[in-house]
Amino acid sequence: MASKIDWTDEVWNPVTGCTPISTGCARCYAKGYAARLHGAGISKYANGFNVTCHPGLLNMPSKWKVPKRVFVNSMSDLFHAQVPDQYILDVFAAIGRYPHLTFQVLTKRAQRLISINNKLTWHPNIWMGVTVEEDAYADRVELLKQTGAQVKFVSVEPLIAPVPSLDVRGLDWVIVGGEKAVGARPMLAEWVMPIKEAARVSGIPFFFKQWGSKNTPFHSNMFDGDVWHQFPG
Repeated sequence: MASKIDWTDEVWNPVTGCTPISTGCARCYAKGYAARLHGAGISKYANGFNVTCHPGLLNMPSKWKVPKRVFVNSMSDLFHAQVPDQYILDVFAAIGRYPHLTFQVLTKRAQRLISINNKLTWHPNIWMGVTVEEDAYADRVELLKQTGAQVKFVSVEPLIAPVPSLDVRGLDWVIVGGEKAVGARPMLAEWVMPIKEAARVSGIPFFFKQWGSKNTPFHSNMFDGDVWHQFPG
């Protein structure tokens, strides 16, 4: 289905459901959305937000005939412990069948990612990313760098604290965004600017998604247009 996420075109959810793993999960948009879909009687969400694999959706990308960016599992985490290794391999195999599409895979479970890395076929149309919401999770990027992914990115969203340990060198893309939810935690400008500058110095495309919380004023003159909304490749 078409996506409202600024950095992608479509979403594909061969897995739905998840469980909290870190502070960024506190106001998970997917959990609330799944609850609404469950309440509406949508069969795909019969299990609510429990982790559920949907093998019947593995061929869903066949309907997209022209190049698109496809976000894999906007409603889950492909590397959740409850997703079998073989099913992850099946998803990657499906990705390989559609070389005209770009598949954006994002995880908070970098330890699982690195544990299965050698089993995966890293097709060139896979962009592999990790989420880092505060400095305690900056090591996810270092694990990502050890994978065979040909395009690697970090999503610093929701950015809820400074990330001084974040090292973007060796990445292909940096996304930054504030939290958008009821009771959203604010994102401060002084947390954003060092990330943007690190990306600039390393020549890495930087995508600023949104400030998010209404508690944070929008600084309309903060960013240089030459690095805003660029994509790798």
